[in-house]
Amino acid sequence: MKNINDITELKDFGNIEFIAKQVVEGFITGLHKSPFHGFSVEFAEHRLYNTGESTKNIDWKLFARTDKLFVKRYEEETNLRSRIIIDTSSSMLFPYKNKKVHTKLAFSIYCAAALIYILRKQRDAIGLTFFSDEIELHTRTKTSITHSRFLYGKLNELLQNEKQKLNKTTNTGRILHLTADKIHRRSLVIIFSDMFSNESSEKLFASLQHLKHNKHDVILFHVTDKKYEEQFSYKNRPHKFVDMETEEIIKLNPNEVREHFKNKTSSYYNNLKLKCGKFKIDFVAADINSDFKDVIIPYLLKRKKLF
Repeated sequence: MKNINDITELKDFGNIEFIAKQVVEGFITGLHKSPFHGFSVEFAEHRLYNTGESTKNIDWKLFARTDKLFVKRYEEETNLRSRIIIDTSSSMLFPYKNKKVHTKLAFSIYCAAALIYILRKQRDAIGLTFFSDEIELHTRTKTSITHSRFLYGKLNELLQNEKQKLNKTTNTGRILHLTADKIHRRSLVIIFSDMFSNESSEKLFASLQHLKHNKHDVILFHVTDKKYEEQFSYKNRPHKFVDMETEEIIKLNPNEVREHFKNKTSSYYNNLKLKCGKFKIDFVAADINSDFKDVIIPYLLKRKKLF
C-alpha cells in the first residue's frame, strides 16, 4: 500500500489532482490531531460568526463538531488573486539521476498542486507561470473548476517531461521583472525557485523588489536539496560534477572544498534571506526531502495575515 504522504512515492500516483487532494486532506487531518487544532478546513470555507448578523448562513454541522459558530463564506468574500511561479530551468532537475529522491522541480510541482487545491477551496483566483531563460507559460487568473483542472494538466505535462529539458539556463531576475509587468492587479505571488541565475545578485534582488513595488504580496519558497546543495555531503572520493545548465564539468574530491563551498553557499543564502526581509518578502527554505507541511503552513500563515 503506497503512502500518499511520502513524497518519495508520489510518482506512483498518476493523477496530480488526486495527489493534491490527498496531500491537503491528509494535512488537514493531521492538524486536527496537532497543536494547530482549529486551524484546518475552517480557514478555507468559513469565517467566525459576528454577533448581530443573520443566522441563515451558520454552518450548524460545524457548530456541532466545534461548539463554535462559523458562517459559510461565499465567493464575493474571498477575492484573493494568486499567481504561482515555478522555475523550470535545468538546475531544478537536481538530483537528476537519483530515482529515490524527487527533483527540486518535481517537489515544486507537487507543492504547487497542493496549493492550487487549497486556493480552489478558498474560491481564490489562481494563475500559473513557468520560466527558465524565458516565460514558458503564463495563464490567466481565474476561479473556475475548469481553469484549475487546466492548471493541473499543465503541471502534469511539466512533471512528465521534466527529464527531457536539460541545458536550460536561467535569467530569474529578467523574467521576474517581465512577470511583474504582466500581473496587472494586486496578487499574492508564490515563487518556487532555487534562485540560481546567470545574473548578478543585485539584478536578482531588484526583480524581487519590483514585485513588491507593484504592491504584490510575495512568498518565496527557496527550493534546495539541503543535504547536497548546502551541506555538500558527498562521500570522500573523487567525483565528477556537471553543471546541468551549461554542461561544464569539474572533477574534485568533496573533502577538499567542502568548508569553502558551505561558507560561500551560506553567505549567498543568508544575503538572499536578508534582502527578502528588507523588501518584506516572506522567505521559506524548502528542502525537497522535507514534508509538504513545511510549504503549506507558511502559505496558510501568509494568507491569514492578508485577511
